[in-house]
Order: sequence, then C-alpha cells, then structure tokens
Amino acid sequence: MDKIMAINSTVNGIVWGIPMLILIVGTGIYLTVKLNFFQFRHFGYAMKNTIGKVLDKSQKVEAQKGAITPMQAVTTALAATVGTGNIVGVTGAIALGGPGAVFWMEISALLGMATKFSEVTLAIKYRERNDNGDWVGGPMYYIKNGLGKNWAWLGTLFALFGMLAAFGIGNMTQINSIVTSISGTINSFTPINVNAANLIIGIIVAAFCAMVLLGGLKRIGQVTERLVPFMAVIYIVSALIIFFAHIGNIGNVLRGIFVGAFTPSAVVGGVAGVTISAAIKRGVGRGVFSNEAGLGSAPIAHAAADNDSAVHQGCFGVFEVFADTIVICTLTSLVVLCSGAADGNYGNAAAAGVPTAVAGFATVFGDKAGSLILAVGLLLFATSTILGWALYGTRCAEFLFGSKIIRPYQIIFCLVVVAGAVADLTLVWDISDTLNGLMSIPNLIALLLLSPVVIKVTKEHFAGLRK
Repeated sequence: MDKIMAINSTVNGIVWGIPMLILIVGTGIYLTVKLNFFQFRHFGYAMKNTIGKVLDKSQKVEAQKGAITPMQAVTTALAATVGTGNIVGVTGAIALGGPGAVFWMEISALLGMATKFSEVTLAIKYRERNDNGDWVGGPMYYIKNGLGKNWAWLGTLFALFGMLAAFGIGNMTQINSIVTSISGTINSFTPINVNAANLIIGIIVAAFCAMVLLGGLKRIGQVTERLVPFMAVIYIVSALIIFFAHIGNIGNVLRGIFVGAFTPSAVVGGVAGVTISAAIKRGVGRGVFSNEAGLGSAPIAHAAADNDSAVHQGCFGVFEVFADTIVICTLTSLVVLCSGAADGNYGNAAAAGVPTAVAGFATVFGDKAGSLILAVGLLLFATSTILGWALYGTRCAEFLFGSKIIRPYQIIFCLVVVAGAVADLTLVWDISDTLNGLMSIPNLIALLLLSPVVIKVTKEHFAGLRK
C-alpha cells in the first residue's frame, strides 16, 4: 500500500504540478484570445440563450428520441460539477493556499469559460449515434472524428482514464462525503453506530442511483433537471444569509483575497506552506476540480442535447462555469472568510474540508443547524454528482467496449457506492485526483489541435445571426 501511495504521489506531482496548471490556464488564455474574448463579449448572449430560454415557458420542453433537452444536458453536467468540490474543495483551497487562492480560482473560471465553450461546441459537432439510438460524444469522439484515426489512441486514453476516474472522484469520494456529513449531523443530535449508519446511507443512495440509471438517459436528465435547481437555491439562499450577517467584514475579506493572491504572508503571516505557489496551485486546481473546465467530462453530457447548434449548446458551457464557480464557489468562499471560520486554520490540512464550512454556517445557524444545512447540501450535491459521473463513466466504457458494457458497468458502479460508504478513502482521493489530471491531458491536446474548428464554427454562427 505504501508503495502504491508513493507511486501515485509522484505521478500526481507531475499531472497536477505547475507545468500542468500552466497548460490548463494557457489553453484557457489561448482559446480566449483566439475566440476574441467570447465569454466576455458575448456573455449577455450566452445568458439570454441559456438560462433565459429556460425561463421562457414557450420553449420546447420535450426532446427527440435518443436525446435530452439542452437544459437537461446542462443540469446533468452541473449535477456532476456541483458537488463536494464546491464545499470541500473550496474550503481546502483556502485553508492550504490562503484567501488568495480564491482570486486564482476566479481567474481560472473566467478563462475556463472559453475552454468549456470549446469543449461543448466540439462535442455537438462530432457526436454520433450509438447502437441504442442515443447521441454520444465527448473528447474521445471529437478526437476520433475530428483528428482522425492516427489520433485514435489519444481518445482511447481519455476514455480509459475517464472510466476509472468515475469510480473515484464521481462515486466513492462523493458517497464518503455524504455519509461522513450525515452521520456526524445525526450523531450531534443522538449517539449512533456510525459504521452501521454509513452502510445504511450507502445502500439507500445506491438504490436511488440504480433506479435512475436503469431508466436510461432521459430519466437521468429528468432527475437532474429537478434536483439541480432545487439544491442550488437551498445552498445559495443559506450562504447569502451568512454573508449578509457578516457583510461588515467584506472589505477586509476582499483585501485578503487580492493581497493574498500575490503576497500570502501579508494575510496569513508566516504559516508554513502558504505561499504564492500554493495559492495559485490550490486556487487553479480546485477551480478545475469544481467546474471541470478542461477536464473533458461535461461535454459527454452536452453531446446528448437535442440541439443542432454547436455554438448555442456551447453557450451552456459558459453558463455552467459561471453558475458553478463564479456563483456557488464564490459564496462558499465568502461564507468561510466573512464568518472568520478559516482564521487560525491556514496550513492545517485537517481543517481543509467540511468542518471549516460547518463552522461558517454555525456562526448564524448554530452548530446543529449549521451541520444539518451542510449535510443536506452535501447529500444533494454529491448524489447529483454520482448520477452525472455514472453517465460519464458509462459513455467512456461504451467507447472502449461497445454498448454491451453499459448495464454491467452501471451495476458495478452502484455496488461501488456501497463500498465507498464504509471504506477508508485516503488513497482513493489521491488516485482520483491523479486520474482527473490524466484525463485532462488528452482533452487539452485535442482542444488546442481542434481550436481552428471551434473558431470557424463560432464565426459562422454569428455571421449567420448578422445576416
């Protein structure tokens, strides 16, 4: 076990090291410039044609056979991205990188909008029908259909990493956060057998996921379409209450974020490990972990959208990063920083997670109510993430082994949910992080090579609108 951990630590240091973060940020900068700052110049257009269309009741609400509506596609993608990263990831970035990590997280999100726009656009352009008549797509398909057979090995690598990563980052780590939070909350009210409670919770979540997955693509879309807005509203309203209760601290918090981005020691003092390098690495890394821009996972969900316009669906990618990071992750940051929950915890890995977030909510709601709000939030966030990543893993496995693998993979996926509820996941967290990094490498290479296609399609789209 120690040998495996040592090997993974070495690989992780490479795939999530400074060169990798430069590749992620550099790709975002490159696409932003080549697309003429699309996410800023056409932000209003993107919002109007995404959330604006959703609120328009006259729009079509049923999708054709083998597809889901554009909004169901984005809620499925958001279901996978809005998860523990929005709470555990953000508090961890602040604890280990200081307040300045928030600045770099926001920068990575602003650039990530262009990256995800490009991913989703390519997913629609190069998607295809599977044996069941469903639309399938994502990096493995735009590598195969866009770059040609000589690059097929790159798509195979992405699918392999994605299929395996789904069991970790999209499954075991999520259910583990659920059971830890819920068991801790129940235990604060009345003593319980934590191990037994964890097993029961794992079985219930696995059964729910099985019912949804066995219903196929449309049922996944229908569930996430209802679940994601509901969970987002609950969390946003709760976080806003905390923020306004401590709004008098906003000036010092903003100063800490901006100064800490370049001079962490001026904000956190001489805490070991909290350096500008740590602030950048934690901020950018957790930003990507949360919004998945550049990871290549979300395009798999968007490829199933009943939408013939690649650019229009690409706008949902912009909205997705905005909702996930600029809104939800920012609110988590403000809760932790404005409430003072992070004070004294900088550099403390043990505080980098749920306890710090609970401490922030407890300043207004009290310990028990604060724990309950976080438990409900994590339950909804993480369960939706499990559903989203179940789709991602299934599509990756299908690309490698054909449609016959779909049902066996989904059954194994649900069984792993139960295992994740009762296992020690220290190694799983680390390996999942590594697999996520390995996923992004083939995807970022494909994005750079296919960027002329994205540029051409985008120009044609807006030229058509002008005519």
